[in-house]
Amino acid sequence: MSNEARTIGTRRPAVAGAALVVAAGLIAGGCSGPSSSSSTLTCPSRPGTAVTGTAPAAAGRPAAGWTQPGADMANTRDVASAITRTDVSKLGVAWTVPLTISTAQTDGAYATTPVILNGVVYVQDLDSNVYAISLATGKVLWTHDYNSPNGGPDGVSVANGVVYAATNHAAVALNAATGAQLWSRTLIGNDHEGIDMAPGYNHGTVYVSTVPVNPAVGVYLGGGKGILWALNAQTGAPEWSWDQVQNLWGNPGINSGGGLWYAPSFDSQGNIYLGIANPGPLFGTKSYPLGSSRPGPDLYTDSVVKLSPAGKLLWYYQLTPHDLYDWDLQDPPVLTTANGRPVAIDGGKAGILIELDAQTGKLQWRLPVGAHDGHENDGLLTEHTTPASRAVLPAKFCLEPSIFGGIETQLASNGSTTFAAVNDLALPASPAGYTGSAAADLQIVEKATGEMVAVSQDTGTVEWDTPLPSSPYGAATVTNDVVLTTTFHGDLYALDATTGAILFKTPMSAGSNAPVAVDGDYVIAGAGAALPGPQRNMIIAYKPGATGKLPDTVGS
Repeated sequence: MSNEARTIGTRRPAVAGAALVVAAGLIAGGCSGPSSSSSTLTCPSRPGTAVTGTAPAAAGRPAAGWTQPGADMANTRDVASAITRTDVSKLGVAWTVPLTISTAQTDGAYATTPVILNGVVYVQDLDSNVYAISLATGKVLWTHDYNSPNGGPDGVSVANGVVYAATNHAAVALNAATGAQLWSRTLIGNDHEGIDMAPGYNHGTVYVSTVPVNPAVGVYLGGGKGILWALNAQTGAPEWSWDQVQNLWGNPGINSGGGLWYAPSFDSQGNIYLGIANPGPLFGTKSYPLGSSRPGPDLYTDSVVKLSPAGKLLWYYQLTPHDLYDWDLQDPPVLTTANGRPVAIDGGKAGILIELDAQTGKLQWRLPVGAHDGHENDGLLTEHTTPASRAVLPAKFCLEPSIFGGIETQLASNGSTTFAAVNDLALPASPAGYTGSAAADLQIVEKATGEMVAVSQDTGTVEWDTPLPSSPYGAATVTNDVVLTTTFHGDLYALDATTGAILFKTPMSAGSNAPVAVDGDYVIAGAGAALPGPQRNMIIAYKPGATGKLPDTVGS
């Protein structure tokens, strides 16, 4: 089946009402994943090449404040603020809040974007613990501890005095003033599933998806499914559900897939836009090599999907049919405009940006960004049942984008330009999987570089491309004429949205794989990625003119 958009006229997903059961996570900001036996193959480092140019003036309407996980319902990550290119270099530390999670895990302590409402910063760490913090002072107003670890990125939504979050197995609602739990709804169907996203909220309904990952048991084990649940916001009762992987392509004992990392996007009609993760098993198994346990395109993985408010499938576009390499299309689609029409723009771990007509799902343009080693069509070439027609992959090869590369975290759009944080790193692989050791892979990730890319929404061409010395797992955030991100080495960056010039760089207290939120004259960033050496995991508030200090900074 081709990867063209499909318009669905009559199909409606089943509605399920039963509560389900058990545990945890996804790969947060590209910081966890499988590896296997050692290999002598060394993959070259190919840092991004600077492209200079000028982006047009912003054409969108930025959100007034960071009141949604992605700033607004369209996940544009564009917000009006007091921060501009003329004063961003004056940012100093206003306050910090330490993060101490009870469970030691390789994903770190924190990976999400906060929500800021009525002067309160609401965040969640990678133990699923929820915090309410005063924006003005940094005082912790309350915490609700769950000690329910997962790989994240996690996060919250806030509406009508209620904080919506999730543990590694259940959706929860908390009183925004006190942190008291109002309800909890278990959603996972077996111990091969978990939850690790910020819930979405729209018009009295909360949206939460399971994922085929439970760090306590394993990742992409048979029967793990991504299912989107629409829950009544007042009670947590299911209103409907949509199965992202249907019957797991006929072999649920081996196959798994789907899931969301982030809150969905919503248009003005209440339609729901999803960026769906990859199928499993990755690469394949000894008995079923190259994904042969799941022949065909493996719908609806690696796809942008549009659902009606009632959960009816309206259209989908699959970027990577029969994905072998964990190339999730996991980032939330950005709803914006191009050439005067509504569009959805998305990207993921395949390192490819796409723009789709929001009404039909038809592809408008497709743009690879960052470094690529030419394996984009391996899945299409190896899924055929006739052995003679199958592609023969090398015994060893460099895979880029790899499991930690491509566009790992969210896009941003100012209405005319889309900004993408891209990670450039290759890992040694074979037809059976990644071949490096965990220690060697971590060294590659630590040394990897990245880039921030600005792309014209009208034409799908690069306006500027700025190399960065470390992977920008901190997504893209745009405010006025500034683009912000954080890097794995533990630095906060500000770039000129028009030219890509680096305006400001400051070391944080730890490595980071967490995006940035902006509200008024505050910039909120999280330092909580797991790196060797002295680190202090914390949430950091920056403000022009502030003079606070950070302990034990580790920035490059």
